[in-house]
Amino acid sequence: MIRLENIEVTFGDFTAIPHLDLHVRPGEFFTLLGPSGCGKTTALRTLAGFIQPAGGTVRVDGKDVTRLPSDKRQVGMVFQNYALFPSMSVWENIAFGLRVRKEKPADSDRLVRDIARRVELSDEQLAKNVAELSGGQQQRVAVARALVLRPKILLLDEPLSNLDAKLRHQLRQQLKDLQSEFGITTVYVTHDQDEALAMSDRVAVFNKGVVEQVGTPQEIYDHAATEFVCNFIGDSSALTPDFVAEVNRLSGAGLSTDARSYLRVEKASLDRPADGGAAVGLPATVVSRTYHGLHSRYVVRSHGADIRLLVREDGAAHPEAGTATTVYVQPGHILQYHPGSGAALAQDRAVALP
Repeated sequence: MIRLENIEVTFGDFTAIPHLDLHVRPGEFFTLLGPSGCGKTTALRTLAGFIQPAGGTVRVDGKDVTRLPSDKRQVGMVFQNYALFPSMSVWENIAFGLRVRKEKPADSDRLVRDIARRVELSDEQLAKNVAELSGGQQQRVAVARALVLRPKILLLDEPLSNLDAKLRHQLRQQLKDLQSEFGITTVYVTHDQDEALAMSDRVAVFNKGVVEQVGTPQEIYDHAATEFVCNFIGDSSALTPDFVAEVNRLSGAGLSTDARSYLRVEKASLDRPADGGAAVGLPATVVSRTYHGLHSRYVVRSHGADIRLLVREDGAAHPEAGTATTVYVQPGHILQYHPGSGAALAQDRAVALP
């Protein structure tokens, strides 16, 4: 559906994207994820036609659209600030593109009311000034304005970033449901890893203009291809060589003690797993406990490593700071990366590093 081939984007002497190859499949919800300044929005705006690349090709449905203006690419765009017209009614905002396209008034009204119904905007709200709506309602107006033109592709540039946390959680599911209902190929930009994991079919993780990994949310979380992805996605504890060596001694695993090693917070436990498995227990001391209602967040120290983990609050007694405990880990859950390149190491054998 969408192919970005050998894309290079420069601004004067600065190279924002040195080399980008991406393929987005038809009907896919594809997310560009990364920290501020990583190139994700630049990539989106290049796809939209707002930025001309210095090199490479943008293809949609096999057609080269690299030099086509944005209004000829059949893409709908939802901006971070929504870019709604505050002096217009909701109806007028949604119908704006149809008027530019010179649709017949009767057809415009039918299309506007149909799309408004599908994004849960009432006839009463259509008559209101857009400034009278809540942030969540304004977001639905922006989505409706993009979808009413029946684009092949929907582009969303951090559309939830200006909303409070509770509303963001509510609206991200609504956005995903809308995308599924319309079956439209969607490219979504965010710096919020939770959004990316919850909404996406696949994710491209950006770092300094380069894509570090493309995969499903579970792939990039459980099998982060680089040290950057491991640290950017989720929450992990850095392990010391002594900690890894003790895991090897107790389990017979062949983990490298020279690699940079990490453990996801949910992969460590203060209780031996019910199924036993390959878990080994290491002596530890509780450094801190922070209560969060449904769970408490612990930091325990073992063999020089501060291990963060979560303990469900079920009424049972839990160890407090300063007390001795045991932390259980499975060798196969430890993620390891080359200290030079940051690339992931194989987990089934020891690797000698220079």
